[in-house]
Amino acid sequence: MIGKKLPIGIQSFESLRNDGYIYVDKTEYIFRLVHEGKPYFLSRPRRFGKSLLLSAMKAYWEGKRELFSGLAIEKLERDNPDAWKAYPVFSFDFNGVNYQNSNALEESLNTQLKRWEEQYHCTGENIPLSERFQNLLIAARKKTGLRCVILVDEYDKPLLDVADKPDLQEHNREVFKGFFSSMKSFDEYIRFIFITGVSKFHKVSIFSDLNQLNDISLDEDYACICGITEKELKRDFENEINILSERRKLSREQCLNKLKKQYDGYHFHPDAEGVYNPFSLLKAFFAKEFGSYWFETGTPTFLIKKLKESIFDVRKFTDKTLYASEGMLKDYTGDSPDPVPLLYQTGYLTIVDFDPTGQEYTLSFPNEEVKYGFVECLMPEYVADCGAGSGNDIFTLRRYIERADLEGIKNVLTSLFANITYTLESDPFEHYFQAVIYLVFTLLGKFVTCETHTYTGRIDCKVETKNFIYLFEFKRDETAAAALKQIDSKEYALPFAADSRELIKIGVSFDSGTRKLADWAVAQ
Repeated sequence: MIGKKLPIGIQSFESLRNDGYIYVDKTEYIFRLVHEGKPYFLSRPRRFGKSLLLSAMKAYWEGKRELFSGLAIEKLERDNPDAWKAYPVFSFDFNGVNYQNSNALEESLNTQLKRWEEQYHCTGENIPLSERFQNLLIAARKKTGLRCVILVDEYDKPLLDVADKPDLQEHNREVFKGFFSSMKSFDEYIRFIFITGVSKFHKVSIFSDLNQLNDISLDEDYACICGITEKELKRDFENEINILSERRKLSREQCLNKLKKQYDGYHFHPDAEGVYNPFSLLKAFFAKEFGSYWFETGTPTFLIKKLKESIFDVRKFTDKTLYASEGMLKDYTGDSPDPVPLLYQTGYLTIVDFDPTGQEYTLSFPNEEVKYGFVECLMPEYVADCGAGSGNDIFTLRRYIERADLEGIKNVLTSLFANITYTLESDPFEHYFQAVIYLVFTLLGKFVTCETHTYTGRIDCKVETKNFIYLFEFKRDETAAAALKQIDSKEYALPFAADSRELIKIGVSFDSGTRKLADWAVAQ
């Protein structure tokens, strides 16, 4: 079987439609937006389809009706005599620029304005950027008789790219303040505004000046405007699902379940349908492998460092004790010590529950691609020399566990904890001790059935392989015998009494003073 053309990396709606790529029809959302309001903001993670959405909006406002043949918006606009007019469109794109230089943002704006100044015969010499844009709005309306459309893609890239350079980030904030404030008093020249980004920096004047800007990032009606729903997956990628199933020797149902676990799970409203990561889904269909595609396109280095510096309890990522308010999820100050809002906005966390009484959101990893990718990035920050081939890596530990090499398991755990990195003066051993247990057994769960729990009276770690069941209990500044005793007194082994696999109970003790694995006891 030969699949259809997959639009991997295709951000031009016109190219996508003209060149025969698959298009997941999102034009009903565009119809609602253009007829319901004017200034909008949408936050979504990188590579989630924001650029393609804006490109489709641009084509709509430019009146390119032929590109929308057979799509929902063509039918919706059928009886509208004012549809498909060619409005003047100013589409700003802040992708593809290195903002590490102090004037990179000004140069990007200058380049984009010069192109339109040639089109509308405006001069930009010795005039501030904001005034140049105002002159363009006036000239465009005068020439066309129509108000202008402003589309801004990835407005926050010049801010996120310099997150580790506060002075340069503040400089770029000021540039935006001067530039976008020009739109505030020019309402009569503007028909529609749509702005996208990963994060909403509430100290940036694009939001304070445009005080009527409608943030739809957590709006239930637009929760699926980016990403791919289950219905869209089965409707538009039937052939690709069959090809992937055959290649990986899976049934169709097994293939769909694997895709769901790996790439689904993003929720942008607690009551809305979840969506798949579109980039990862397309790459999986292209490569015919269940790989980690989205995560490999950019490691969140500054987020990883922020987590470690804040002594963040990494176990919260999966135990569903990570909470946030709507305001926290929507706004990001840039200088906040709390990494949670940015982790949500960048796509490493998603909404998994909501308490309407307290207006409280519960967050967790959306899927296995993100969970394992993020934990793999965290691990080297906490443990030195744990990479593949080191002998202290997860692959080696997995082999020892699968063949019940107890001495090997002990040696790997001893080495891992001996290599814990301490960078703070206080050396909070308990935090690092708990974090490394979580990281090790979460990563191990990628290959075997593994559950890690917090210390609430349940077994610390349970690991299941084809032939063995392991029950681990970890103690700090107590004996390994005490750990084994707890396994027995709490009857942790009882649920496996009828299981034919060999049960192995392991008690592990760590010493806070020496920061080492101090004691080890096994019962079989």
